[in-house]
Amino acid sequence: MSSSPGSLRRRLKQAHRDLRGARKIFRALVSTEHPLLAHIIPIRRCNLACEYCNEYDDFSKPVPTETMFRRVDKLGELGTSVVTISGGEPLLHPELDQIIRRIRKNGMVAGLITNGYLLTAERIQRLGRAGLEWLQISIDNVTPDEVSKKSLKVLDKKLQLLAEHADFHVNINSVVGGGVSNPQDALTIGKRALELGFSSTVGIIHDGDGQLQPLGDEERRVYHEMKGMEKRSFTRINSFQDNIAQGRPNQWRCRAGARYLYICEDGLVHYCSQQRGYPGVPLEKYTVADIRREYLTEKSCAPHCTVSCVHQVSILDSWRAPQLPGPAPASAGAGELVQIEQSGLD
Repeated sequence: MSSSPGSLRRRLKQAHRDLRGARKIFRALVSTEHPLLAHIIPIRRCNLACEYCNEYDDFSKPVPTETMFRRVDKLGELGTSVVTISGGEPLLHPELDQIIRRIRKNGMVAGLITNGYLLTAERIQRLGRAGLEWLQISIDNVTPDEVSKKSLKVLDKKLQLLAEHADFHVNINSVVGGGVSNPQDALTIGKRALELGFSSTVGIIHDGDGQLQPLGDEERRVYHEMKGMEKRSFTRINSFQDNIAQGRPNQWRCRAGARYLYICEDGLVHYCSQQRGYPGVPLEKYTVADIRREYLTEKSCAPHCTVSCVHQVSILDSWRAPQLPGPAPASAGAGELVQIEQSGLD
């Protein structure tokens, strides 16, 4: 970002976010009975149709704002630390700013994952005034193709607007692996993100059956160079990706359903976006007893999991509370691609 007086304001806000983040982590170390991160969906509709994505449609209406308020308030009652608004494309919700304000009113960190297409200078400023604290855009390639339209060529002007107008943290996530024709694109995207003053992360794409095909030589080279570009913070706790890059499963204690909640547009709690259906309990009925149960439940899908945000929030509890086997979640649909998500827990 620029060296104008606004950059000092951004640095001060970042210092405040870092302090809040440290407090949230300390609280998480003391107590295991509250969610660290929740993804909440205000609309399933998206203005794009990326081939690898199984999290959108082209017809759904926005969840009513009052319904979203009740869900946000419930997450506040459960003691949730961070709420990430996702989709679909959340910028399509007409009252998104009010939802962000409601998250902040409940004392929770407010984040947003967007494809970036609908960003304007005025929209970015509104998000900042609403209290947004971090935003992520995943850019899949330099030039749009049949797999993804989320390209640097299309979005670079949006990134420039963010660099000029955003007081919140911005992370740009690029990808390597299946479905990405040119691994070098990830480096181009990552370097552009750093040039604009953003943070940069890299994800690995695998198919929805959970098959961990190792990266090729060039993909591994790009992956390791990208890892070297990542800034050190809680959100960059992603050493599990090293095993994924080599096609090896990870042995870890997934705390989905406890430390991490995925709340779909119907208000049901799921393990994550790729394991919808478990536990499938309405958020309004979710209790500390549910959190305790899922905290101690072993997930059979964990060894092949590529969902970064779940790994990140689970790392704080990796040393305690052994788990017992639970139900076997079904894998995502055959042939679909699953992109690693970042949590934005700054």
